[in-house]
Order: sequence, then C-alpha cells, then structure tokens
Amino acid sequence: MIRNLVMNKLENRTARLTLLIDPDTKMAFERLCSEEDLTPSQMVRKLIRDYIEQRLGPNWRDEVLTERKAS
Repeated sequence: MIRNLVMNKLENRTARLTLLIDPDTKMAFERLCSEEDLTPSQMVRKLIRDYIEQRLGPNWRDEVLTERKAS
C-alpha cells in the first residue's frame, strides 16, 4: 500500500521516455556529456526544454500548466 502511494507520487513528478539509438552514437553522446560534467539524462532533459522553448517561446511552462489545469 505505501509503495503504491510512493510510486503514484513519483509518477506525478516524472515520466519515463525510452529511446533506441545505436551503440556508437550512445558512446559518443555519453563521452560528450561527461566532458560537460552532465549525465546523459540531464542533457536529454536540457535538449527537450530547449526544443520546446524554441517552438513555443520562453513562457511555454505557463501554457502547459494552463492546459493541464483545464483538463
């Protein structure tokens, strides 16, 4: 019961994204991330945020939160 409550709380905070890339690309990406003292997950999150901001503008979070509250 407690485990389910913890998992539900975590699921509301984060979502998992799985992607497949070839091993050479993964290795190069990990090396480059390491050079910037970032984990691959941190870099992917940054790339996603940058892409969203490029497409929706700097106030994209307000738009997303408004849509979320409306549903």
